[in-house]
Amino acid sequence: MSGLDILKRAGLKATLPRLRVLTLFQESEQRHMSAEEVYRELLAKEVDIGLATVYRVLTQLEDAGLLKQAHLQSGRAFYELDDGRHHDHLVCLDCGHIREFFNNDVEQRKEKIAQSLGFELSDHTMVLYGSCSQPDCEARA
Repeated sequence: MSGLDILKRAGLKATLPRLRVLTLFQESEQRHMSAEEVYRELLAKEVDIGLATVYRVLTQLEDAGLLKQAHLQSGRAFYELDDGRHHDHLVCLDCGHIREFFNNDVEQRKEKIAQSLGFELSDHTMVLYGSCSQPDCEARA
C-alpha cells in the first residue's frame, strides 16, 4: 500500500511532509529513529523540511496509529512503524544499537505475574539494556 493510501486510510491529508516522513520509515533499514535522525535523513535526501515540522508530523503519525514512540535510551524518544505486532527491545549501552525481539514464554510470564498481583494488563513495554557481546558489532563502527 502506498504512503498516500496509508495516510488517507488513517484519516490524514496527504501532505508532502507526512508523505516524506512516512516513506522514510517504510524504506529505511533503520527501524528506530529519533526526530533529529529523521530530520538529518530527510536533509540528506535534499528534502526541504524544518525540525519543528518533523516533530509535528511525527506526533500526527503517532496519533493516527502509524508510528509508535518509545523511550529507549536516556529519555530520548524513538519512533518506529506501528505494524500491529508486539515486540520488546534490547538496547546496547555502548553503541546504541536497538534490537527487537519477541518471546512467547516471556509474554506468558508477564501475564501470569500481572494476574498473580491482581492486575489486568492492557499494554506494556519492555526494554532490556546491556552491551553487545559481538566484538565486530557493526553499530559501533
